[in-house]
Amino acid sequence: MLSLPRKIAEFTKGKKYRTDCVGMSDSQVLVFEDMVLKIQESCGETENEAKMIKWLYGRLPVPELIAHETAKNTSFILMSKIKGHMLCGCAFANDPKKIISFLAEGLKMMWSIGTESCPCDNTLHLRLDTAKSNVEKGLVDTENAEPETFGDGGFGSPEELLKWLRDNKPNEEPVLTHGDYSLENIFVSDGKISGFIDLGKAGVADKWQDIAICYRSLTHIFAEEYAKGLFDPDMLFEKLGIEKDEEKLKYYILLDELF
Repeated sequence: MLSLPRKIAEFTKGKKYRTDCVGMSDSQVLVFEDMVLKIQESCGETENEAKMIKWLYGRLPVPELIAHETAKNTSFILMSKIKGHMLCGCAFANDPKKIISFLAEGLKMMWSIGTESCPCDNTLHLRLDTAKSNVEKGLVDTENAEPETFGDGGFGSPEELLKWLRDNKPNEEPVLTHGDYSLENIFVSDGKISGFIDLGKAGVADKWQDIAICYRSLTHIFAEEYAKGLFDPDMLFEKLGIEKDEEKLKYYILLDELF
């Protein structure tokens, strides 16, 4: 076991764990029998995650925050372990319609929560400020962006994309959002959603922030079925009972490229 802050070590000492490598996060995740320890460089998102887990506990199915410590510019978030299976797991691999039903249910659960006391604001003016900082610090990963975002037919640089985003801000419909609403961040158990994880980008934002990331996640995971006409990700909008907004989908997918 690596060196841990005293408070975290008190909870984990002598307990067996495994390392979880699912997702593209730069964090190190240690999974114990009944707890999860998330370790990563301390930043705004790590502070936001600890605040949102604490605020959401009892409002939505999220982990319980057991301890949060920062040492040597490293954040340690110890939380309870969510029961169930990730929506991206093999338990749902052959049933995209069921996945869409769960995704729509989860979004509606988020939107039902009042945001008056929410501790984190992720509305566009703040998100764009963070995007600007990422661009200036050279943190944008253009190699792993969508193929059409940069280069031929796309934007010439992250700076050019940032300017387009600033010039084309849509009207916002503020609700409680997850911030990274993709299949690996939603757990299901006994036929219902059992938990939301990776809440570092959660807070008040436009509802289409989550819809766009969710839609992109669906088209990636079921790309083969989509191409063969066996699956239509637009079923998500039917389940949500809303019209598809192509412009907002495009905007928030492009915004995510700067994070």
